[in-house]
Amino acid sequence: MFDKQKAAEIKAAAEKWDNGVKSKLERQPERKLTFRTSSGMEIKRMYTPADIEGMDFNADLSNPAQYPYTRGVQPTMYRGRFWTMRQYAGFATAEESNNRYKYLLEQGQTGLSVAFDLPTQIGYDSDHDLSEGEVGKVGVAIDSLKDMETLFDGIPLDKVTTSMTINAPAAVLLAMYIAVAEKQGVSAEQLSGTIQNDILKEYIARGTYIFPVVPSMRLITNIFEYCSKSVPKWNTISISGYHIREAGSTAAQEVAFTLADGIAYVEAAIKAGLDVDDFAPRLSFFFNAHNDLLEEVSKYRAARRLWAKIMKERFQAKDPKSMMLRFHTQTGGSTLTAQQPDNNIIRVTIQTLAAVMGGTQSLHTNSKDEALALPTEDAVRVALRTQQIVAYESGVTETVDPLAGSYYVEAMTNDIEARAMEYINKIDDIGGAVKAIERGYIQKEIQDSAYKYQMEIESNERIVVGMNKFQIQEGSPKGLLRVDPAVGELQKQKLETLRNERDNNKVNAALEALKKAAQTDENLMPFIIDAVRTYATLGEICGILREVFGEYQQSVIL
Repeated sequence: MFDKQKAAEIKAAAEKWDNGVKSKLERQPERKLTFRTSSGMEIKRMYTPADIEGMDFNADLSNPAQYPYTRGVQPTMYRGRFWTMRQYAGFATAEESNNRYKYLLEQGQTGLSVAFDLPTQIGYDSDHDLSEGEVGKVGVAIDSLKDMETLFDGIPLDKVTTSMTINAPAAVLLAMYIAVAEKQGVSAEQLSGTIQNDILKEYIARGTYIFPVVPSMRLITNIFEYCSKSVPKWNTISISGYHIREAGSTAAQEVAFTLADGIAYVEAAIKAGLDVDDFAPRLSFFFNAHNDLLEEVSKYRAARRLWAKIMKERFQAKDPKSMMLRFHTQTGGSTLTAQQPDNNIIRVTIQTLAAVMGGTQSLHTNSKDEALALPTEDAVRVALRTQQIVAYESGVTETVDPLAGSYYVEAMTNDIEARAMEYINKIDDIGGAVKAIERGYIQKEIQDSAYKYQMEIESNERIVVGMNKFQIQEGSPKGLLRVDPAVGELQKQKLETLRNERDNNKVNAALEALKKAAQTDENLMPFIIDAVRTYATLGEICGILREVFGEYQQSVIL
């Protein structure tokens, strides 16, 4: 990208300047001996064209919406329209969550993002023994189509996009969403949104799995196939690096392990007989945003470029949309502090800027009180206003990829890509992401990074404002949102009423048909949709699949 002679001259001048700076450090020392990003990557004192002299503009950067998509997947980005502003929400009952969704839409939110409670995430009804004490706590309780109807009551599903953070039972929740749309008179072809549907990261970092790997991958490819024909606007998976980062990975590890999971899903779909260009355009990704602004921007750019190369060179994708890494971002939950929670507003603002300047398609901003409890309406409104102020007032949305050409950002983008590719090559040598998970390789790498990060905090090498420096005396937090324990009893009553009022002969017939299909190679989505329409519950459907598939047993990683 630069004339070789000029680059050499710039490099020599920079080295001379650096030597001059070093000679003054004895009487004017820097704050640290070594400066590093939040992920531990060393930062030079200054960056020049010599740090990116090997870059080729057309091959490595190009223009927005052109391969390798380093600079974004849309030609005009936010000059055309802003990212989808989602606030991840859901708690207690479907009625209460429905009220929160309507409130957020009135405040200017442009897409829904559904949080499900823990029993729903692991395929149990609210009256199951293992659900006791967890109903409605970390998300909304959804036991049947009846709850889903209430959740979206008065919200036209042909007018909003909905993201659902659901993985092991994703097929069941998608089936419920399709059935609700039918009752609204909205066809499946009109629906747009995303199911997370990423089971590999559950084995790696999160733990809300149900079935073993092979049948879990089957369910995912069944969804790919069904939606490619019947729900063409739906993003069939959100391959998630968010939880990998929350578990303690570095930025480069977040990219590497997320894309390695993506490779595994593409390979599974191709093995199931799907053509790459039939399903790959509907793949989407989900990344974290942390506080190291420039590292995070570089991370998103590196991820886009690396995925484009993987899809083009490894899988021979022909459709440009198959090569485009489209992603949702959530600000970093693990970066929030219970101490001085107002400080979290500033953290979330920095993270919002990182996501936007990195070219996200969708964004959730965490609320200031989430280190303490579920967010209150006031806290959620401030979080949404953070996105709106960045969108309308900051100026960073007025041009595409505003940090392109920064010597530091371009060098960091290259570095993260190279480090991520080293990990992907290592995972390939092991036999792919599934084998690497079974062996515990990915989990161990994350654990080591998380331990190192925590030790830096405890030794005060890493400062977290308000937690290990600049502390103040604080009283007990007030005004936190608490879920009424009576929610669990209410859901049990709803289930009892449902089972008494529905046609149980139809339910049993649908569940038996699903069981037989699960014992074959048939696509299970039509059978799950049929069962949902009879008001079979989530727990009943997952129970049938548990009978056929068994349950995953996590290996202990030391």
